[in-house]
Amino acid sequence: MRSVAFFNNKGGVGKTTLLCNVAACIATYYKKSVCVVDADPQCNATQYFFDDNAVNELYSSDDSFTIYKILEPLSLGDGYNEKIELKRAPRFNVDVLPGDPRLALTEDLLARDWGDARAGEVRGIRTSLAFSEMLAKLSSYDYVLFDVSPSLGAINRSIMLSSDYFMSPVSLDIFSLKAFENIAHWIDGWWTEWENGLRNSRRPQSIPQLPYSKPQFIGYVTQSYLAKRDKEGQRRAVQAYEHIRQKIDNIIISTNIAPQLGGKNLEIGTVPNLFSLVPMSQSNHTPIFGLNASDGVVGAHFAKVKDALEIFKNVSSGFLERTK
Repeated sequence: MRSVAFFNNKGGVGKTTLLCNVAACIATYYKKSVCVVDADPQCNATQYFFDDNAVNELYSSDDSFTIYKILEPLSLGDGYNEKIELKRAPRFNVDVLPGDPRLALTEDLLARDWGDARAGEVRGIRTSLAFSEMLAKLSSYDYVLFDVSPSLGAINRSIMLSSDYFMSPVSLDIFSLKAFENIAHWIDGWWTEWENGLRNSRRPQSIPQLPYSKPQFIGYVTQSYLAKRDKEGQRRAVQAYEHIRQKIDNIIISTNIAPQLGGKNLEIGTVPNLFSLVPMSQSNHTPIFGLNASDGVVGAHFAKVKDALEIFKNVSSGFLERTK
């Protein structure tokens, strides 16, 4: 099993749309078993996967199993949850651990217990490894993908500590360039604190035997830009976007966030602006490349849906190559 967080602390970069479509593509066309964990308190992935009736039913009862149930027992001092319940998103061909707005309430718990983890206290270490323990229960999947909030907070720190890899969707603007610098400093900081806490623990034999790591950055996906095809038929960003795009690799290399990539091929793939196909996909709770006539696709939209399949296959192929 490979665990991958789709992460960028800058919002509005199309993170959830990318994750959901890559998840569906590798499940449907590359025959991988996929579980998506909606770890964003906004629950955008959950709303993308399931229609209004399913969402209303899910949140009408406090007994429904959501990601909040992973951390709730720890907040009560009861240890890890013994079970995990998932929902199937049939049009995406993936299983889902639904999100929950109450997840935001656990930010203080994880932040407080991180202080204990830094001091080597077993309780804090145990809480910080909650998602590692969850992943152990999902080990039968080929891939577990985390949709996370645009934050450098305690929840995302715990998720990143438990993830094998992370990748970043980016929009072609100056703020995305600065985001990589923030991410690099943030990861380096908490990883040093984590290692110090483990070394200083007075009860190392009581630390849960669960995997953790400094996650490997596998690359970025540029999104939502205007593109045209060059003489060779390759999509290229129009000049205004290309000017920023050319700076991304140098920024990442300067942070040393991806030494294993050797500074080469940092871009996994690219998703140009797909315009009305995105909201059409969201309202029909289906992948962009899975849209059909019953979803309202007419005329020239059919060709754009076909193009979308090519786009997401290319991104998914690059994703699988870097996580195999």
